[in-house]
Amino acid sequence: MSPELNQLRLEQLQASLSAYSPLVARKAPARGWLKLIRESLGLTQRQQAQRLGISGPTLHKSEQAESDERISLGHLRKLADGLDCELVYALVPRRPLTEVVHERARAIALEEVDGVVHTMSLEDQRPAEARSSKQVERRAEELLRGRWSDLWR
Repeated sequence: MSPELNQLRLEQLQASLSAYSPLVARKAPARGWLKLIRESLGLTQRQQAQRLGISGPTLHKSEQAESDERISLGHLRKLADGLDCELVYALVPRRPLTEVVHERARAIALEEVDGVVHTMSLEDQRPAEARSSKQVERRAEELLRGRWSDLWR
C-alpha cells in the first residue's frame, strides 16, 4: 500500500477511535457489568438464567468469568443481548497512531545515522550536531515514504 494510503487509513482509524478515548478512564465495575445491570433491573440470577435458557450455576460462572476478564467476546455478547444491551468492543491506542509510526521511523533513522556518525568520529570527521539532526529527519521522512511494514522488522 502506498504511504499516502497508509497515512490516510491511519488518520481515518485514529478519528474513529477518538470517540472511545474518554471511556479508557472508566473502569468496569468490580463485580462486572453483567451482574450490575442484572441486579439494577431487579432480576435474580435464576430469573435471568431462565430468560437465557441456561442454568443458574452457568450464569453465575459467566458473571464471575466476566469480572475476572476470562469470558469470551462471543459469550459476553450473548449474555449482553439477554439484558437487551449491546457489547461495544474497541482497542484504544494509548497514543495517536500517527505518533507511533513517526516515532518508529525516527528511531530507525537515528540508529542508522548514529552508526555513520560513530564511524566518522573514529576517523576524526564527526559532522556537526545540526547536520546529524537534519540527516535523521531526512531519513525518517524517507522511511515514511517507503513500505511501513519495513519499520517493524
